[in-house]
Amino acid sequence: MLNQLAAAFERKDYETAAHLLQELQKTSGQDDWVRFYTARLWEATGKTKAAAEAYRQLLQQSTQPKLLGQARQGIQRLEEQARSQRQTAIAQRLTEPGQSAPGFLAIGAVAGPLRDRAIQGLGRVMEVDAYTAKMLLPNRGWRLYRSGRLAELTVYGQAIKQVEVPAMWVGLPEIEQIQIFRVSYFQPIEPQPTVICRNQQNQLGQIRFDWAEVRHQVYGLLPIFEQVLDLGYRDRPIWRASTQDYAQFCDLHLPQRGCILRLHDSAYAYGKAETVPIDSVGPASCDRATIRTKWNALLQQIRQYAPDCPVWSDFTAFGESAADFEGPLRRLKSHIFLSRDTDTYWDAAFHLYSCLIYANADRA
Repeated sequence: MLNQLAAAFERKDYETAAHLLQELQKTSGQDDWVRFYTARLWEATGKTKAAAEAYRQLLQQSTQPKLLGQARQGIQRLEEQARSQRQTAIAQRLTEPGQSAPGFLAIGAVAGPLRDRAIQGLGRVMEVDAYTAKMLLPNRGWRLYRSGRLAELTVYGQAIKQVEVPAMWVGLPEIEQIQIFRVSYFQPIEPQPTVICRNQQNQLGQIRFDWAEVRHQVYGLLPIFEQVLDLGYRDRPIWRASTQDYAQFCDLHLPQRGCILRLHDSAYAYGKAETVPIDSVGPASCDRATIRTKWNALLQQIRQYAPDCPVWSDFTAFGESAADFEGPLRRLKSHIFLSRDTDTYWDAAFHLYSCLIYANADRA
C-alpha cells in the first residue's frame, strides 16, 4: 500500500493519498513512512506548521537514510515557500501609503522550557544559525533588533510572533503622530486627575482625564553623563564621560486621546501639586535624595489610582541594546530635555521604547 501511496503523491492525487493514509494509520500509524507521508499530505494541503513539525520529529527520531533525506527536502520546500511568501507580502505592503517609511523592530525575552523552541523558530524566520539566534533572543526584557522599512519589519515581526517569540514594531510616521505632553504637576490627582503640562510647542495648558483611560505605565532610568578627569595610559590625565546620576521618567499612555503624559522626577513641581504631602517627605529642596523620595511617593500614588494598568519597567535592557542603532535613532525627536555635555542615544531609546509599547497595545 505504501507503493500506491507514493504513486498517488507522484500524480498529485491527494484525495486518494488521504484515503490510503486513513487505512494505513489504523494499522501502522507509528511507521516512519506513514508519518512521513502524513507530513507530505499536510504540506500539500496548506497545513505547513503541522507538516514542518512532523518533518522535524522524523529527523530527530528516524534512522532511515532515505527517509531522512526526503524529510530534509520537505523542510527546505517549506522554508523556501515561507521565504517567497514573506517577499511577496513585503512587496504588496510597499504599495501602501507609509509602508516605505523607516521603522523599528524589537523582540522580547523567552525563558524556561520554551526558549529552545523559540531559538529554533527565530533562526528559521531570520535565516540564521541556532547559535546566532540564541545570542539575538534576550534573556530578559526587550531587545531593539532591527531598523529599516516598515513594510519589511511588519512582515518579519508577524512571522516572529508566529514562532512564539514576542515582537513589537512601529514606523516613524506613527511615532510622530503621538502627542507628548510634559507634565509639570497634578492639580488635583483625584477623583478626576488634571495635569498641568506643556505641549510639543512648549505651550502651557491642562488635560483632565480618568484613571481608567491610562493603558500603560512606562518607567525608565536615563543616565546623566559628565566629563571627569581620569588616569589613562602611563597615568596620563584624560577626560572621559562618566555616569554621575540617573533621571527618572514615567510615561502614562492615553491612546483614546492619542497622547502620552511624560513625567520627569527633577522637572515635576512637587511644591505646586496636590499629590505628595510635602511635610511627610521633608522640606522643599533640590536635594536629590529628597526629590527621589517625593518621586517614589508620587509613583506609589499613581499605581494606587491605576492598579490594573500594566507597568513596563525593563527599559534598561532595551536601552543597552539600542547602542547599535545610534544612527537611526537620530531621526527621532525624544521630547526629553536633559542638560548634558554630549548627546546620547539613551533619550531617543526611551522615547522609542514607550512608543513601541503604545503602538503595539492592540496588536494580536
